[in-house]
Amino acid sequence: MTLYKVVEKFVSINGEGPLAGQLAVFIRLQGCNLACSYCDTAWANTENAAFALMSEYDLYRYIKETGIKNVTLTGGEPLLQPDIIDLLKLLTSDVDLGVEIETNGSIDITPFTRMDNPPVFTMDYKLPGSLMEFCMLVSNFDLLTKKDTVKFVIGSLEDFNVARDIIHKHALVGKCKVYLSAVFGKIDLKDIVEQMKVNNMNGVNLQLQMHKVIWNPNEKGV
Repeated sequence: MTLYKVVEKFVSINGEGPLAGQLAVFIRLQGCNLACSYCDTAWANTENAAFALMSEYDLYRYIKETGIKNVTLTGGEPLLQPDIIDLLKLLTSDVDLGVEIETNGSIDITPFTRMDNPPVFTMDYKLPGSLMEFCMLVSNFDLLTKKDTVKFVIGSLEDFNVARDIIHKHALVGKCKVYLSAVFGKIDLKDIVEQMKVNNMNGVNLQLQMHKVIWNPNEKGV
């Protein structure tokens, strides 16, 4: 049995990605190895962030009690949690659950892809505006499948151009799902659409952060 540092657990809608608008149960784990310039969960990333210790069985029971079938493990960076694979193995052994893990693109996902029933990965690629691009582990791209997603968070035209080049260089369209997201309040969504048109970005999705439209952008637990 492993104890995990849980800073939040709640039911809401998925605000982003292929399941946007669907109900999901979120488990937010403490800690992150990056410090992105636009991070909206920095409060959960520090060692002094308040947390509850919960075992994989505690978390499984909580998830089942909600009656919600979509599960998202997030952070912070959940793959930093010691023995996170134990939690993933337990959750993915339940055929009624769809398990997604959000990861920041800097952690090797190889051990998790070798599971009998791997989770769905939603993996970031940090662009120049994040100040964390140097931490990206591009070898992870080779491990993604069509059920997985790569997300690029864009705050400027420079960010867009880097995202475009990475998508082409690694032939991501067709390999996995590809989403562009705007740094909230930093760039006009219309500008991203125009650049998508100019660059013929077929197979790439622009997403809105629905949870920031429905609720206050700084609200927790949504």
